[in-house]
Amino acid sequence: MKGRTVVSAGQIGGLRRPKPMRMLWITFAWGSCFLAISIGLKDAPLLWFAALRALIAGGALLTVAGFRRESMPRGGRTWALIAVMGIVNVTLAFGAMFGGLAGLSTGAASVLANAQPLLIVLPAWWIYKERVSARTLAAMGTGFAGLLAVALPGGTGTGAWLSLTAALAVTAGTLISRQIKADVLQVIAWHFLIGGAILAVIAGLTEGVPAINWGVRFIGILLYVSLVGTAAAFLGWFTEVRHARLDAVTAWTFLVPVFGILLSTVVLGERQSSWSLAGMVLVLVSMLVLVLPRRPPTVQGPENTRGQ
Repeated sequence: MKGRTVVSAGQIGGLRRPKPMRMLWITFAWGSCFLAISIGLKDAPLLWFAALRALIAGGALLTVAGFRRESMPRGGRTWALIAVMGIVNVTLAFGAMFGGLAGLSTGAASVLANAQPLLIVLPAWWIYKERVSARTLAAMGTGFAGLLAVALPGGTGTGAWLSLTAALAVTAGTLISRQIKADVLQVIAWHFLIGGAILAVIAGLTEGVPAINWGVRFIGILLYVSLVGTAAAFLGWFTEVRHARLDAVTAWTFLVPVFGILLSTVVLGERQSSWSLAGMVLVLVSMLVLVLPRRPPTVQGPENTRGQ
């Protein structure tokens, strides 16, 4: 159309839409982690398990960064932000997440720990001026209602506040990551190592010498959770956070508990109630609304404004 310029909805403000296939495997990896962690907690204390997860992930990413000769972060402000990010996104979030799983059903813990889409809307608008449409808010509300329908019949228990703390911590870590101007691989590696080291100190003070059953089951779970569900998944996540709108990226985390519950059904044979099935349908509907592109806006050209 002459005189009219089509503006891609995924490129407004210099930000693109999240890559669907990348977000699908990230959310699947995180969903499977809830199942894996709940099994792994039978063989290891929760804080030591959380610390090992972070340290192995950080070590693996730092090794990759070394092979790729990625430049180290520079400047006191950059390292301070990495340290703060490690404390909130790893020490606090991982510790609270593992504690929530120990005190809740897997479904309830995964829902409350993934409330990030609702928590990030206001700070993303306030800090990064990312306006949210009524359509997006309605879809997010529908998705969260679906998750509550899935989780609440399984009970809440004392781990609810820990799971919500994990969600708040991950939200803070996501916001901080946007402020760090350094190679993403180095940033993610060092924030895992710093946060994991602090977790290890806390674990040593509270849980003592780690009593871990180093069997094939636990080693397999630890490697999967650390390398796939943490190192690879968080690298993909923070790559998307840097290049896409925060509300669009975090909306995908609605799928994390859905994958976790589906996997627990298939692997552990857990039966789901009609409430769970209805809730998952609501989540899928909300995700379709959030993921499908809206009709791109048009900008009037000079030819269309003459004589008006």
